[in-house]
Amino acid sequence: MAVIQKHGKNSSPDLAFHKENLQPDNIGAPGCHKKWPDAHSNWPRPVARIWTVVLLLGTCLLYCARVAMPICAVSMAEKFNWTKRESGMVLGSFFWGYCFTQVFGGYVSDRVGGEKVLLLSAAAWGSMTAFTPILGHLCSQPIFSMTLARFLMGLLQGVHYPSLASLCSQKVVESERGFLMSTVGSGSYLGTLVIGGVGSLMLDLYGWESVFYVSGLLSVLWAYCMWKYLLNGEGPIITLESLGNGGTQSKRSKRHWGRLLKQPAVCAVIVTHLCTASTFFTLLSWLPTFFKDTFPDAKGWVFNVIPWLVAIPSSLFSGCLSDHLICQGFDTTSVRKLMQFFSMGVSSVFTVLLCGNTTFPWAVAFVSATMGLTTFSHSGVSLNVQDLAPSCAGALFGIMNTCGAFSGEFLFS
Repeated sequence: MAVIQKHGKNSSPDLAFHKENLQPDNIGAPGCHKKWPDAHSNWPRPVARIWTVVLLLGTCLLYCARVAMPICAVSMAEKFNWTKRESGMVLGSFFWGYCFTQVFGGYVSDRVGGEKVLLLSAAAWGSMTAFTPILGHLCSQPIFSMTLARFLMGLLQGVHYPSLASLCSQKVVESERGFLMSTVGSGSYLGTLVIGGVGSLMLDLYGWESVFYVSGLLSVLWAYCMWKYLLNGEGPIITLESLGNGGTQSKRSKRHWGRLLKQPAVCAVIVTHLCTASTFFTLLSWLPTFFKDTFPDAKGWVFNVIPWLVAIPSSLFSGCLSDHLICQGFDTTSVRKLMQFFSMGVSSVFTVLLCGNTTFPWAVAFVSATMGLTTFSHSGVSLNVQDLAPSCAGALFGIMNTCGAFSGEFLFS
C-alpha cells in the first residue's frame, strides 16, 4: 500500500514532470502543445461546477445511447431473425470501432480543445443513434446495416473519454480534478441505470425503435445546448493548421513520444488501466450469468441494479476524498496510488470472496463492494495521465483506453 506523505507547495513529487509549474516541453510531445496562458486557462470554480454537471449529463447520455442496442438486442433478433452469433457480432462490432479513435481523438483534443471534439462527436453519435432504426428498416440485410451502425457508434464514441481527459488537464486545477472526473465518470453508471429502467419500459410500450429515437434525440439536444450556452454559439471548427502537420515538428514529436512512453510511470499507468478494464468488463459480462447459475431463483433486478446504485455515490466519494487529501498537502502521486490501491487491491478481495460458498444477500453485497471500490480508479489511474503529461493527456489517455477497449472486445467476443 502506498504511504501518503505530506509535502509543501514547492516540494518535488516523485517524478519531476508531475508539477504543473515545469515546462511541458520537458516531457510532453511538442506536437500536441496548445498555446494557452497558464495563469488564465483554468475555469473559475462556478464555471467548473457548471461544466461538471453538463459533462455528467453528456456521459449519462453517452451510455444511454451505447446501451440502447444491448437493451433492444432480443427484440431486434426476433424482428430480423438473428441467431445468437449474429446478435453477438452486432454487439461486438462496437468495440472494434471504439479502439480506433481513442488516440486520434485525444491528440486532436490536445491541439484544438476537448470541448470542440466532445461537441462534434456527441452531435454525430446522437444522430447515428436516432437514425439506427431507419437503417434497420430500409436495408435489405439488417445484419450488415446494424453491424456497420454499431461500428460507427464505436468510432464516434471512442473520442469521448480522451477528450474529457484533455479538457480536464487544460481547464481544471490539480486539486479539483478528482471530483470532476469521478462525478463525470459516475454518469456511466447513471446512464446504465436510466436506460435499463426507462428504456425497458419504452421497449415494452412503444417498441425497440423508441429507445433509439429518444436517446439519440436527447443526445443531439445536449450537444446543441452545450454549443449554444457554454460555447456561446461559436463554430467548433478544426483546421489542418490547428492540428500542426510540420515535418520537423513531427520528427521531434516522435522522439519526445518515445521518451514519454519509456517512462516507468507511464508504462505502469497503461498496464494498470488494462488490468482495471479487464476486471470491469469481466464483471459486466459474466455477473448476470454467475447469479443465474448460482442462484436460479434470484430476482434479476436485484443484482442488476443494486451494484450500480452503490457505484454512483462511491465514485463521488472517491473524487471528494482525493481532492481533500491533495488540498491538505498530501503528495499528489501518493494520493493517486492510494485510490488505485482501493480500486484494484481492496476490490479484488471481495471478488475472491465470491468464489466461496455464500448466500445470495452476501453475494450481492460482495459484488456491490467490488463495483463501488472499482470506481476509485476515476481518481487514480484516470488522473495519472493528466498529472504525468498535462499537455498530452488526451492522446496518452487514448493509448491507455485502447488497451481497455481491446480487453472488452476479447471478453465480449
